[in-house]
Amino acid sequence: MTVNVPAAPTTTELLGRPVGSHPPATRKPGPRPERGSSPREGQRVRALTRRQIEDHLQELGDLYAETSGGGPWAWNQARSAFLRRLAADARRPGFELLIAETTALTGCAYGFPVRGDGPWGEGFDGYLPGRLLRLAASGRLFVISGIHVPSRVRRQNQDRAWNLARRMQKRLLTDHGAAVAVTLVKRSDHRTVEALRSWGWRYIEGDTPRTAPLGPFRVLVLET
Repeated sequence: MTVNVPAAPTTTELLGRPVGSHPPATRKPGPRPERGSSPREGQRVRALTRRQIEDHLQELGDLYAETSGGGPWAWNQARSAFLRRLAADARRPGFELLIAETTALTGCAYGFPVRGDGPWGEGFDGYLPGRLLRLAASGRLFVISGIHVPSRVRRQNQDRAWNLARRMQKRLLTDHGAAVAVTLVKRSDHRTVEALRSWGWRYIEGDTPRTAPLGPFRVLVLET
């Protein structure tokens, strides 16, 4: 899967002002402007049909290359690999891909619901605890395969509900009535892990930097 929270503002008070002195002029507090990837900037999130996904493959590939941070190589080999993975996922039952757009494509997120008896578990073998396997059996587990957004979405206002990545991942879960989302991230991909955790994802039980199960991947979960 491809994909820091700003410090909270502080205030100070004037203490010990001399008797008889005039208080400094103050302005009434007003609403603090929201900065960053806010819906007020006009980013519309919508789902694409399978036919629309086929029609937008060129744009989706360009978005991946632009947001992957891999340099010029992302425009060829990595871009092609992304499109192959996307095509494979798109064939899964219940697959959904969301795009965010203004006058151009600004982000996407996609995944598929899983069932306990379905062929969904490629790469997840040995990673999932029993409670997640039971959720899969009940149809309330959702695999989010990818979230691709501009770097500012990873750096700014990650804890705000209107952060673009948070909006899209929540929409995927809501659309499918899922209780938990799960994703696999390469253990060496610290950039993606940090971004996901800033958007509310966490390690599965016992999966911490020191006690993570052995293997090439790290599993993260997101609960509604």
